[in-house]
Amino acid sequence: MLKIVKKLRVQIALHYFLASTLILLLMGLILYYSISSLVLNEAASKTKAAVSKSGMYIELYIDRLKAVSSILAENPQLIDYFSTTERDPSSKKDILSAIDTAIASDPFIKSVIMVSKDGQILSNESGLDMSMSGNMMKEQWYVSAIQSGSMPVLTSARMQKFSMNKENWVISISREIKNAKGKNIGVLLIDIEYKVIEDYLSNADLGKQGFSFIINDNSEVVYHTDPSYFGNSAKRKTLENIVKNKDVYDARENTLTHIYYLKNADWTLAGVSSQDSLQAIKRQLIETFLLVGIVLLAIAAFSVAVFAGRITAPFQKLEKAMQEIEDGLSEVTIDEKGCYEAQSLAKHFNIMIYKIKKLMQEITEKEKRLRSSEISALHSQINPHFLYNTLDTIVWMAEFNNSEKVIEMTKALAQFFRLSLSGGNELTTVENELDHVRQYLFIQKERYGDKLNYTIECDESLLKIQIPKIILQPIVENALYHGIRGLSRQGYIEISAKKSGENLLFTVKDNGEGFDLKQLDVKHANKRMKLGGVGIKNVDERIKLYYGNDYGIMIDSAIDKGTTVMITVSQEIKYMDTVR
Repeated sequence: MLKIVKKLRVQIALHYFLASTLILLLMGLILYYSISSLVLNEAASKTKAAVSKSGMYIELYIDRLKAVSSILAENPQLIDYFSTTERDPSSKKDILSAIDTAIASDPFIKSVIMVSKDGQILSNESGLDMSMSGNMMKEQWYVSAIQSGSMPVLTSARMQKFSMNKENWVISISREIKNAKGKNIGVLLIDIEYKVIEDYLSNADLGKQGFSFIINDNSEVVYHTDPSYFGNSAKRKTLENIVKNKDVYDARENTLTHIYYLKNADWTLAGVSSQDSLQAIKRQLIETFLLVGIVLLAIAAFSVAVFAGRITAPFQKLEKAMQEIEDGLSEVTIDEKGCYEAQSLAKHFNIMIYKIKKLMQEITEKEKRLRSSEISALHSQINPHFLYNTLDTIVWMAEFNNSEKVIEMTKALAQFFRLSLSGGNELTTVENELDHVRQYLFIQKERYGDKLNYTIECDESLLKIQIPKIILQPIVENALYHGIRGLSRQGYIEISAKKSGENLLFTVKDNGEGFDLKQLDVKHANKRMKLGGVGIKNVDERIKLYYGNDYGIMIDSAIDKGTTVMITVSQEIKYMDTVR
């Protein structure tokens, strides 16, 4: 399965298919949310218009009732009738006639009641259930009617108990009756059937699950289609929260809310519309996008199968030709048809075959030289003279009970050989190569004492770079045995590693005897210098084997001035993969 997925044709098809899917999904989401937003804004406008229209109708009706109450309360005959204790029966008849006229002008007016301050009643109703006294200012409902002003109140002030039967509910508007001096002489009460609000709000288009309600400034429910909201405090709290949130869209409930504050009453009208059309449009959009997406993806899948086949056919031919190389390096004729890239690959294929043959010949020769170099390096790693001398030094220290030095020398010798062998690898790091030299010089300093001193410096950024192993120790050994050992003064070896452009430059500098040659080529230097072990020539050949003829060793020396050996290597191994 994994092999099939890795094929170019399959990958092109998968990427094309995924890109098409993502583009369709992105476009679908953009269109979905754009259209949904437009529909939602339109629904919000419709809801606002419906609620505002109902609110304005109620405002106009309340204004009309206030005008009627003003005409009745300011009737001169009524003021004269309530201002004196000797009341004219004809005046009473005229006032009752005015009440009948007001009731006839509005079919929703249920009753009109005029109560004087001394308890006299004028009304179209008889048998009123009202608490009366000679001084009505002692009656709570009378005082409340005066204080409420002309604000409409659910349920008449004269009703002693609130019944849950909506058929008995009325909306009352009260107005204080004053004489010419502005003193209270009575109260006018107009009761309107509760049904009038239902009629105005029932025409608002708020959806199948939509509803409207009215609450006053005291958070008391004035209108709701469900009577349980009037007596249930938890439900009333829900309505209060809706009013507090004001105009909002509830995505979870799929509802829109619009709040309308009535200007001539302490009422707040809230309309909650259910967005049935929005839900239907969203569902239709999803179904349409799915259908169109499936069709487009089917077309995309078919087209990519054809398109990918045309692209990958030349590469499949090239792959088959390259597989034939496993049977031998022979030139293969390639059909140079297809896209530009396939043609270019085909043209270079035959050239590659020729270069591979030539390169393999060179690699065979270099491997022979490398094997010889590795054998020589192995001999150097197990230099018996160095080992014997070090062991003699350790024995000598042990005889003098210098256990600390014995331990240090033994550890240094073990570390030296561990780094020399390095698990059989020909490569090591700059850090390990410098540590290898450090252990060697530590052991030699224990033998030579104050006659030898040394320093090792390196930029930390170079420590992890890989290089061939044992390219410094043979140089240091040569400096010690052929330059410093015969000195009468203290010998000093300075080792450094630093960047030189894109290359690494190792420098081994001593203050030994030196010789009369400047910038001496390594080949000629070895004719004059008797070197043991690997020697400078061997190190130089190994470096050129890995990096090429532009890299290797250069020597600068002068008699009694010391010798400087410079080793230049690249930061990149060029032939290691083919050699190993």
